[in-house]
Amino acid sequence: MKAALITGGAIRVGKGIALALAKQGYDIALHYHSSVNAAQETQQQIQQLGVQCELFQANLSNAEEIEPLIQKTIQRFPHLNVLINSASTYQQALIQNTTIDTFDEQIAMNLKAPFFLIKNYAQYCKKGNIINIIDNKMGFNQFQYAAYLLAKKALAELTKMAAMEFAPHIRVNGVAPGTVLPIASRTEDYNNWRKKGIPLQRFADLKEINQAILSLISNEYITGHILVVDGGELLTNTGRNTLNFN
Repeated sequence: MKAALITGGAIRVGKGIALALAKQGYDIALHYHSSVNAAQETQQQIQQLGVQCELFQANLSNAEEIEPLIQKTIQRFPHLNVLINSASTYQQALIQNTTIDTFDEQIAMNLKAPFFLIKNYAQYCKKGNIINIIDNKMGFNQFQYAAYLLAKKALAELTKMAAMEFAPHIRVNGVAPGTVLPIASRTEDYNNWRKKGIPLQRFADLKEINQAILSLISNEYITGHILVVDGGELLTNTGRNTLNFN
């Protein structure tokens, strides 16, 4: 038996990861914050695949809710052996425009929450796999996303530190996607412009992100690695973003 906890698993990339793991026979602990209707819909889709799925609500920006989340998950799925840190929040702001609240929110969700999820997973599970969903922007210095990107850069370093600390019983890796599901407000002109800055000239498909995750889970001799899945965008050194679009 095997089970996976996916944070932010109700929608978008998190949902895609949850469905992919369910298809591989994993029971799914599906974390959500406020997307209760979407979580219930995703739960039904997962259960139709013939595995168990339980919903777990928590506000991960409040670190006090993290240990109870892990405890409740293990009570329901004592065979928990995978943690996917997918939950994230995203706010565009220059350093000079970043408020204290924005900074705290970005750090809390994108760094502090994964930090304490990793800590508590290791404490209670003792073995298994952790995958952090990072961002290919970790290789850029796009100050237009200062607080968000700082948190993701730190998450990449945390991935390596945790891999060292918890080896050999827990492997910790990361996946850094490029654009996967562009937000609906982006215009076609903007999306085409972004694609021209990517060597493979397209955005990623969810299945390609999931393939990377499943590969890291299945290969038992990989730890501390961050697999970039971005069509080669990171190779361009700068990356394109909305503030440079005109």
